[in-house]
Amino acid sequence: MATAGATAKRKPVFVQVDQLKPGTSGHTLTVKVVSSKPVPVNKPRGSRSLSALSQPSRPPRIAECLVGDETGSIYFTARNDQVDIMTPGATVILRNAKIDMFKGSMRLAVDKWGRIEVTEPATFEVKENNNLSLVEYELVNVE
Repeated sequence: MATAGATAKRKPVFVQVDQLKPGTSGHTLTVKVVSSKPVPVNKPRGSRSLSALSQPSRPPRIAECLVGDETGSIYFTARNDQVDIMTPGATVILRNAKIDMFKGSMRLAVDKWGRIEVTEPATFEVKENNNLSLVEYELVNVE
């Protein structure tokens, strides 16, 4: 008797952008890329002595991408190969996305445990006037 239920994957629950909250993860959502701006990455100081010992590596590529759906928008931090996928006008499914906090505001990100898939062009218009990354949060420690 085989237990098929043990390895069955959970069906992803798609969320809307306006449902995202600070400190949450495991989100699956379909978003449209509005814009993508490369972020200059500074080399760490004192790396000259180390670079002679190790293989020369490419500096990481990072882009801030405004993504969203019909409920709102948020900045997505694209890293390395993700930068090539997150082109303005593209519609993507973000799987296992998480919310990072950057200077008190929310950023959406997909790390090595998640996936970005290009999908059919979305029919919705991105609601850019509800940008969740423009809301500033304050960390309050509860005793």
